[in-house]
Amino acid sequence: MTFQHTGAYATGTGIPAPRARARTRRRRTAPLLRDLRERGGRGPRTLAFAAGDLVVVSGLPGSGKSTLMRRAAGGLGIDSQDARERWETRLPGFVPYAVYRPLARAAHYAGLRRALRSGRSVVVHDCGTQSWVRNWLAREARRRGRALHLILLDVTPDAAREGQRERGRGVSGYAFARHRRAVGRMIGSVESGRLPRGCASATLLDRDAAGALRSIAFRAAH
Repeated sequence: MTFQHTGAYATGTGIPAPRARARTRRRRTAPLLRDLRERGGRGPRTLAFAAGDLVVVSGLPGSGKSTLMRRAAGGLGIDSQDARERWETRLPGFVPYAVYRPLARAAHYAGLRRALRSGRSVVVHDCGTQSWVRNWLAREARRRGRALHLILLDVTPDAAREGQRERGRGVSGYAFARHRRAVGRMIGSVESGRLPRGCASATLLDRDAAGALRSIAFRAAH
């Protein structure tokens, strides 16, 4: 595992705080890889990034992405699940999600576009199969002169399926297999040191590490 400065750090883990961003721009830095799995819940309580940076949270359906974002990201989170739930409250219960899914997705991406245009830091839900969303975020980070960071939840397929049952929402076998392939490729790439295009850092979390995390924060460099 390699620890290099990219403007991202965790508190309470011995990872040093970042140097001033102006100094880091003078040289190209290696991506930061942080593996916080298998710590038995003794991971950091906060993941901190530079103000203006963007964060994408990815993993299998049911892995706990929305739970993590609601607990740790606060008002900075842009979650497609929120758009889906807003549409659910407007429609009769017998209407299947497949019918209004295009509307929910359009509302989600419209909200994401507004958040990005505001210039503020944003934490974005990513299902793992939409690489174009990560490319969009990477372009926006470059336009700002900031960085994009990946938080990747690594849970077993059985645990993800159980998470889907707990929330009362499942995905088809075909869709779940597609997610497994996409997320598996990402985890394999990160473990070997190859981050998705445009990402300056990646943090691997298991269920315990995700449960220990209480805050995704953005702080001005000093």
